[in-house]
Amino acid sequence: MKFEKYNFSEDIKSNLRKLGFKRPTDIQYKSIPPIMRGEDVLAVAQTGTGKTVAFALPVIQRLVTRSRKQDKKAVRCVVMVPTHELAIQVSGVFEKLASGLSLAIAGIYGGADQDPQIERLKQGVDVVVATPGRLFDLESQGHLSLEAVETLILDEADHMLELGFKHDMNQLIRKLPRRRQVLFFSATINKYVKDMAYSLVHKAVRIQISPNDPVSKNIDHSVAFIDMDDKRFFLERIVREHPDGKILVFVRTKVRAERVMKALERVNLQSQTIHSDKDQKERNQVMEQFSSGNNKILIATDVSARGIDIPDVDIVINYDIPEETENYVHRVGRTGRGQKKGLAIAFCSPEEKERLDAIESFLNRKITQIDIEKGAYQETLNMSGVEDTDWQALMDEADELEDKKKRKNKKSRK
Repeated sequence: MKFEKYNFSEDIKSNLRKLGFKRPTDIQYKSIPPIMRGEDVLAVAQTGTGKTVAFALPVIQRLVTRSRKQDKKAVRCVVMVPTHELAIQVSGVFEKLASGLSLAIAGIYGGADQDPQIERLKQGVDVVVATPGRLFDLESQGHLSLEAVETLILDEADHMLELGFKHDMNQLIRKLPRRRQVLFFSATINKYVKDMAYSLVHKAVRIQISPNDPVSKNIDHSVAFIDMDDKRFFLERIVREHPDGKILVFVRTKVRAERVMKALERVNLQSQTIHSDKDQKERNQVMEQFSSGNNKILIATDVSARGIDIPDVDIVINYDIPEETENYVHRVGRTGRGQKKGLAIAFCSPEEKERLDAIESFLNRKITQIDIEKGAYQETLNMSGVEDTDWQALMDEADELEDKKKRKNKKSRK
């Protein structure tokens, strides 16, 4: 069924044509009808399958066809997301789909000056896409009212309903009207999150796409067993063998991200990093450089694993095996978006084998192993011209600094 056949306004259909959207993906096809009917929805689908459009399209259609129940500045839809980058991305999707319509959309997130966001709210906003902290800050200051919200959407719902966000979500629900539509969208979900989600919805429509394998079939993902202090050599080799490729590298901590960038610099390979120590302006600039292709190598912590739609990522490298099993799915899902093919390679050291086992248990399958012969392994170590350095000691030092910082922050909060 083509989008032209849906009961969307002509303006929305025109926007879809301009964006090149002709037919819905599976998650869009199954989600749009119940959302249009005003039903609650709990949807689980692989990364890169178009979940944002799946909820944005029908919500926009409902908003333009339903009259306001309160004043013109009342917020009618709240979309909760876990990261600043995702707030920017999702609000951008809403703006493109609602272009030319009498709907106002605003991204509300921390790490940026709140004054422009406050001014935007004063002008009247229909849809707010927000991270929890900034949303509650502005609501408590009286700049944002939730009394007229018709639809609440939790994007990356598994993360939003994790223990750390439970209090925030309960607080939010208490501030909303009793009669509202609630939509949950995520690539992964566990029993705890599922139980909590069902406690917040009313007779929700359950939608699950490809439940047996959360990794998209468009992604060729594999694992190579590499000693921890040899990983930089294999990363260098992959970069040199794909000089025109856009490569996203995931590491465990922000300190390690900076160390890996420095390691690449020593072999004359330029890259950039993104993590929570960078302010929002820096993070925006880095994302723009990588999205545009001006920078080909981005080294990231999991701040960039959740939901971010970066165009044309050719290769994802799990330089460190993620500590949270679900993050493997979100990481590799940055490639192979939509109908495109993608490649993901994980570097697993002996110390990380237990984490890999947990990921394979979560996936219900073994990840394809890349067998590296001893000669090929040594060849990779020899191909780098960088001077001999105790990289393992540097990485251990980086981890120790990170741990000290975490302990200091924890102590300061007491």
